[in-house]
Amino acid sequence: MNFNLTKTPQAIYYCYPSVNNSCRRQVLPLQNHILAYTVLWATVIFTVFGNLLVIITIAHFKQLHTPTNSLVLSLAVTDLLLGGFVMPPRTVQLVESCWYLGDAFCKCYLSTVIMLCTASILHLSFISIDRYFAICYPLQYQVKITVSVTVNLILFSWILSAVLGYGIVYPELNLKVIEEVYYQNVKCVGSCVLMQNEASSLVSSLFTFYLPGFVMICIYLKIFSVARIQARSITDTVLQNQSAEEKRNAASRTRERKAAKTLAIVMGVFIVCWAPFFLCNIINPVLNHPAPEILIRALVFFGYMNSTFNPLVYGFFYSWFRKALKLIANGKIFHNDSSRIKLYND
Repeated sequence: MNFNLTKTPQAIYYCYPSVNNSCRRQVLPLQNHILAYTVLWATVIFTVFGNLLVIITIAHFKQLHTPTNSLVLSLAVTDLLLGGFVMPPRTVQLVESCWYLGDAFCKCYLSTVIMLCTASILHLSFISIDRYFAICYPLQYQVKITVSVTVNLILFSWILSAVLGYGIVYPELNLKVIEEVYYQNVKCVGSCVLMQNEASSLVSSLFTFYLPGFVMICIYLKIFSVARIQARSITDTVLQNQSAEEKRNAASRTRERKAAKTLAIVMGVFIVCWAPFFLCNIINPVLNHPAPEILIRALVFFGYMNSTFNPLVYGFFYSWFRKALKLIANGKIFHNDSSRIKLYND
């Protein structure tokens, strides 16, 4: 009996079969294909609507119009844009392994990715500074952190992020020295890859993730140290005949500490989501880019999911957000003077 042991060669699929130098396209089994799209698109929808609820809540209720919440509102706008603009093309690219939107939009897309990710970390940095003054210098807080200061911080975050994002990709600073490797071995029709040289990856990672993350961790450690001392002080001085003003001040300090803890969790989620990608972003160029492209795409998408988790953090830890969601679900925000409803006691 003769047994033919020759393996049948697997069919090779291309993103653009009729075009020379087309990228190869991965073809998943039908069940995996449907499952991947279902999970990824559900993530996109949850990200968009979750952050939209945060934006509506803070914008509608006047009690939430504070400097801190202005920064949180701008951060939610960043997350909404990530969910609505950045995640959908990445979803298709993850499943199909192809980019169907052209080179011009690819450059705009990669620039926007850098801009929004940088804006996120800058917002978190300024929120940590805001909490530092609120907890450590409560008497000077309203003088130092005013509406104009907050607006300037938000404008600075967006302008600097846009300059960095579009200033790196369009002049192709990330490809200096490695242009030949990129155009010969990586670039093909149907690809959209942000390949970086060693200097670009190191500088962008340091200034976008590592240095701000380290600064924020130091700030929050200081905040928690001061908050612990304040908690002991409040406990030691609570008396039956405590005045109403003192009770309000104690309640305010307690609320500030809870807000600081919640925003620290937001920062922690950011670090957990983005640390794998930024670690790979530094190591990969040093080792001459051995990481598979599908791995990098997956790590990037996991980083994007930071924008998905933020509304969940608000829902779990902010009672005012849960109360606002009930008012929105019941349609009560359409009633007259609904914007003046108190979501927590002053």
